[in-house]
Formats: sequence, structure tokens, C-alpha cells
Amino acid sequence: MNNIHSLRFFWPESVLTVAVLAMLVQDLLVRRSPRRVGLLTIGALFWLALTALATWRTPWGNFPIFGGLLVHDPLRIFFAWLFLAAALLTVVIVPRSKEISSARLGEFFALLFALLLGMYLMASAADLLLIYLSIETVSLVSYVLTGFQRGRRRANEAALKYVIYGGVASGIMLYGISILYGLFGTTRVAGEGGIGAQLADVTSRLFLAHAFGGQPAAQLALVVAVVFLLAGVGYKIAAVPFHMWSPDVYEGAPTPFTAFLSVGPKAAGFAVAIRFFFAAFERQLPGGGYAQVGDLPWPAIIGIISAISMTLGNLTAIVQSNVKRLLAYSSIAHAGYLLMGLAAASTAGVQSILIYLIIYVLMNVGAFLVVIAVSRETGGEDIKDFRGLGTRAPIAALALVIFLFSLTGIPPFAGFIGKYLIFAAVVQRGGFWNVLLAVIGVLNSAISLFYYARLIKAMYLEEAIDQRPFRVPAVYTGVLVALAVPNSFLIFYWTPLVRWAAAAFGGSPSS
Repeated sequence: MNNIHSLRFFWPESVLTVAVLAMLVQDLLVRRSPRRVGLLTIGALFWLALTALATWRTPWGNFPIFGGLLVHDPLRIFFAWLFLAAALLTVVIVPRSKEISSARLGEFFALLFALLLGMYLMASAADLLLIYLSIETVSLVSYVLTGFQRGRRRANEAALKYVIYGGVASGIMLYGISILYGLFGTTRVAGEGGIGAQLADVTSRLFLAHAFGGQPAAQLALVVAVVFLLAGVGYKIAAVPFHMWSPDVYEGAPTPFTAFLSVGPKAAGFAVAIRFFFAAFERQLPGGGYAQVGDLPWPAIIGIISAISMTLGNLTAIVQSNVKRLLAYSSIAHAGYLLMGLAAASTAGVQSILIYLIIYVLMNVGAFLVVIAVSRETGGEDIKDFRGLGTRAPIAALALVIFLFSLTGIPPFAGFIGKYLIFAAVVQRGGFWNVLLAVIGVLNSAISLFYYARLIKAMYLEEAIDQRPFRVPAVYTGVLVALAVPNSFLIFYWTPLVRWAAAAFGGSPSS
């Protein structure tokens, strides 16, 4: 499809581009207004609503656009709605957080929309160079938002570390892309002449092996290229060994942005991983399933990273006293759980990832919102600052208990459904190593209960020095209830999530 005809499928990204510029202009126009915060928030909500309308009105289909650089399909739309939900929660949370000054609120919203634009591109990119550019768009904006509180030393330190780690990951990823281009002579992942088509063609595989001095040499080059490419993707999802930026950035960044960072870019990273691996190394069968093409053991590579991420994230979280750092290591562990679904290399595995990401947005943003509410009152983010929260802010405390139990995967909370579907997809794949990976996942879920229980213990079994009730903003209470209710009751009716995931990634619904 040529560029002109492709524009009708590019409306959401076009609206977000205009939104970035419009928020900067609005910021200048209302700079001296006493209602500045309200006007900027309404403006941000307006542009989010317009983006949602453009996403909803985008014609349905499954085909490449802009000459194959992007793919328009149900998976792209699924992630678009997920990103919009995370952005909406962030816009609602930010004005009352006390961490973003009203003088810079418009700038924050403009950068948030630029970040959202990059995530939209990540979810639909089908060319290696566009994957790189979209990841860099998200990364560069994330660096700025991490160090948004310029007067805080922790924020500046976190932004600097983020830039350094991000630069290294980008360089390694580019090197992997260059190897893939040398192997296949193209940067297109799918489509005619793309990497997937060449791997599916026996003649192309034989030519590739001959050109690189035999099958072992070509295989080694392909493994190295994919591992290097994973550096960029793994850096966005905070998977081991590309996770080192995560704890410092989560702690130093403004907490509303930390909440968004923990779910938005992570989901975008999984969109890239799903699209790349299933387009390049899998072939869809008539029944909706997938069969591997080529000899690259990519599910084993992903499985190893998954097991290490789960284990390191959970074990390191045990010794954390700062709640934001604790949730950072929890996020690393959850990247491991999600990678289990990718390692299953099946339709059910991808569908379980999509379902888990929906639930993860609900429980993780909710947990960070309680951290924001506590920080507003105490000025701290340590576990000791949560003492007595059960009596000082009962609704916030109860909501946090629900989110923590859901993160653990305890029934009847929604997190149990997400983990059950992921573990089931891995076990259904069969084989000793897949079953072992599922066992490692179950054991890590049990370990996570220990450090989540430390927070619950502080809220209900320890007394605070100051016994005055917390002043939790009404909007925060409303959002907490709105997030806690589905976390509590989705287990009784989660079929719509399964159907949505099945529509986004073809095949029969996982169950």
C-alpha cells in the first residue's frame, strides 16, 4: 500500500503528533491563568479522547502500510487501546501528585504524548530500522521525563544512568540489526523477501549457509544477531541482563511517570518481540497455530532469560526497603512471567501475554497510585512510611492489598488468571524444559508473596508515630476503587479478555 492510501490507517499517530504541538501551545496560552492545571488537564483528556476516536474509527484489516514499514492489524489496535488506558490513568493521576509542578504540567503532557506516539509505532513496526527508531523515540522521551524534577539529585542520577544504559543497549541492538542485514540483505521482518520469507525458503537457507562458510557459521551469526537485537527489546521490558537501569530509574523518576513506565513501554516492548519472532521465525498454519521455520532455538533463549529474570527480580526484591525499588524488582520478575508466554511459541502463549498485560496495567498502576498517596502525606516511599495505613487510609490500604495479592497471583484475584494462562500455555507446549520453566514460575510466585506481605504487615500490624488520617484526594480514591474492583472480580468473568486477545492474535481462544 502506497503512502497516500496508508494515511487513512495512520490517523491515531497523526492526532498524537498534533497533540504534542497543541499541548505546548496551550501551555504558553494559559501560563498566567489561575485555572492553569485544570485547563491543561482538560486539554490532555481532549487529545486522548480524540486519539481514542481515531483509533476506534481506523478501518479494520490486516495488511502492511507505508510500503511494509508498518503493519495494520488487530494486534496493533489491541496495544493502542492498552497504551491509551495507561496514558489516561497517568493524566488523571499527575495533577494531584505534587511531584510535577503546575508550571511544567503542559510540558509533561506534551512529552507524554510524544512517548505515546513512539509506543504506537513500536506496536506496528515491521522493519528493523523502524523498530530501532521507534524504540529510540520512546527512550529519548523517557530520559527527559525521568529527570523531569531537575532540582532532585536522585532524579538527575536516575536520568544519567538511564541514558548510559540506554545508549549501550541501542548500540548493541544496532549491531545485531547490521548482522541481520548482512545475513539476509533486508531490514524487512515480514512480507515478500523479508527475513521470515527467506528463512521459510529452503533454497535461501542453503544459500545463506554456503555464503557464510557452512551451516554452523550461519547459525552462530543468526543467534548472535538475535541476542543482540534482544538487548534493545529486553532493555524496554526490563528483563535480565538488561534490567540494571530499572531500580534507580523507578526510584528517581516522578512516581506518576514511574507508574506509566512500568506498564506502557513494557507492553510496547512485548509488542515488538511478538511481532519480530512470530513474523521471522514462525509460520502460521491453516488452523491458526504456528510452526517454527529455521533452526534458531529462540524459544530456549527466551526461556532462559525468563527463568533468570523471575528469579533475580524476586530474590532481590526481598531485601528492598524502598517501595518503588521493590516494585521495580517486582516489574523485572513480571517481565520474566510474561516472557514465559513468549517462550511457549504458540497462539495460546501470545494470547496469555495479552491478557496478562491488561491485568498488569490494572494492578501495577494501582500499586503505584497508593505509593503516590502515601508520599503526598509522609514525603517518603519506604515500607516504614506505610505503617498504620490500614487505619489512616482504609480504602487505599485495602486497594493495595488487592493489588499485591493480584501481583502474587493468589485466587480469586485477576493476577491468578493471568499467571494461570501463561503457565498453562508453557505446559501445553510440552517437553521437560517447558514444564521446568512453569515450575520455576510457580516457585517464584510463592517467593514474591514474602516481600509483598511485608507491606501488608506494615499497613495492618504496625503502628505509625503519626495517627492522623491520610488526606487521599477523592479522584485517587475513585481511581483506586475503579482499579481494585476488576482485580477482585475478573476471575468470575474473564471470557471477554480471552475473546479480545483471540481477536488480536488469531486462533481459537486459550482457555
